[in-house]
Amino acid sequence: MPDAVVIGAGPNGLVAANVLADAGWSVEVLEAQTEPGGAVRSDRGVHPDYVSDLFSAFYPLAAASPVLARFDLAAEGLRWSHAPSVLAHPLTDGRCAVLERRVERTAAGLEAFAPADGAAWRDMYEVWCRVGPDLVQALFTPFPPVRAGLRLAAKVRASGGLRLARNLALPVRRLGEEEFAGEGGRLLLAGNALHADLAPEAAGSGGFGWLMSMLGQSHGFPVPVGGSGALTAALVSRLRRRGGVLRCGERVEAVLVRGGAAVGVRTAGGETIDARRAVLADTSAPALYRDLVGEEHLPSRLLPDLERFQWDFATFKVDWALSGPVPWTAPEAAGAGTVHVADGVNGLTRFAAQIAAGHVPDAPFALFGQMTTADPTRSPAGTESAWAYTHLPQHITSDAGPDGITGRWDSREQEAMADRIEVQVERFAPGFRALVRARRILAPTTLQAMNENLHNGAINNGTTALHQQAIFRPTPGTGRPETPVKRLYLASAAAHPGGGVHGAPGANAARAALRSHGPRTLLHRAQRV
Repeated sequence: MPDAVVIGAGPNGLVAANVLADAGWSVEVLEAQTEPGGAVRSDRGVHPDYVSDLFSAFYPLAAASPVLARFDLAAEGLRWSHAPSVLAHPLTDGRCAVLERRVERTAAGLEAFAPADGAAWRDMYEVWCRVGPDLVQALFTPFPPVRAGLRLAAKVRASGGLRLARNLALPVRRLGEEEFAGEGGRLLLAGNALHADLAPEAAGSGGFGWLMSMLGQSHGFPVPVGGSGALTAALVSRLRRRGGVLRCGERVEAVLVRGGAAVGVRTAGGETIDARRAVLADTSAPALYRDLVGEEHLPSRLLPDLERFQWDFATFKVDWALSGPVPWTAPEAAGAGTVHVADGVNGLTRFAAQIAAGHVPDAPFALFGQMTTADPTRSPAGTESAWAYTHLPQHITSDAGPDGITGRWDSREQEAMADRIEVQVERFAPGFRALVRARRILAPTTLQAMNENLHNGAINNGTTALHQQAIFRPTPGTGRPETPVKRLYLASAAAHPGGGVHGAPGANAARAALRSHGPRTLLHRAQRV
């Protein structure tokens, strides 16, 4: 009998298992898919000569994560690679905002949009350098982050206090307008905010756009050498060397509850696996409570709260094997790992408004990844392994474009949406479509079939909007990984601090389980000293 059973071998599940194994617990991880990794996997499914990341691809949050830093994954063979430039946002007139690896170069590029904007970017980055490390620590700590929060509060007071707090609460459109005279800095902030489901006019989108932009400036948007699966392989290797057990192809169909406490799980094959100390679930909150636990074991107030749980945007992704580099009209975009494809901030607003109205956008904002530019091992020299994804409504009411897409996602609708993305890219890179050797389409339903946590292609396990963060995540409560069932912990991005590959929800859940068994943990730590 293991001390703990972890449901799901996504990054948070694997982080949770590693933290428990470090404390001396025996751990068994059960994964429904035939391979581990959740949304951190890669393959050669588009073309045998090209490595493609199936889901996530760039990892600024992993690079900044104190959780992953403690694991020393380099010892497991993990290596990171960077594109020459972090991110680019080209415009059809040939101008291009570029987030460079060095702040001086980013600032110099923004001065082409407005002379004062280089200094404005440097000032923004100086604030980040003062508060960023403590902010990241506070974000990745169980709520409330008492010690990290106190350190952060002191730094915030020294960096503008309420004025900085106000900036972080602003919509990203307003933040950009206040900080930058030209379009370049505004584009970098607003495009990064839409890595989540935050429209340019949404409260708090300024803070998220600032966070992602500053992480890009300080840490870059690195990629694992050889594909995103290398990050998963490192986590699995580390776990196994510490005695952890991973079983793939084992779907959990129920959490076993006796006397108000989780005592184990039952698999779809009928096997019962008892857990001596805890069950940790790297699953969505609705799936955990409704499907695995059952309402008879839950307080009555939780079920109405789950009815109000909001998913983030659906996602549609296309992977390409390209015969050559992308022919961007703006040459600066060629060296960026990530390219934002949209007609300025107004185009982002129009895109987000169409999604809010339930419409499939007619000119989708595409996040475009140039993976061979970031990591030359991904495809033969002179070629590009590339992808793009765009967001869609969770519930489609109409198509703003000409194709009558309804959300059935049959082959006609999938091909039409993929063509629409390609046409959008072609506007900024004429000749792009002629380079396509092969493509793979991952519709929202496909993404969910490959990873059940990606509900209809929702990549953040719930909205990033303020009303579902901290003490409101996943439902109003404490913002902590403990659940109403004793010894059961929510270890996924459905818990605080939410989406992104950083491992904090898994680590927080594991530490909560360890705290409930303090004497053994303290003894183990003393033995290690």
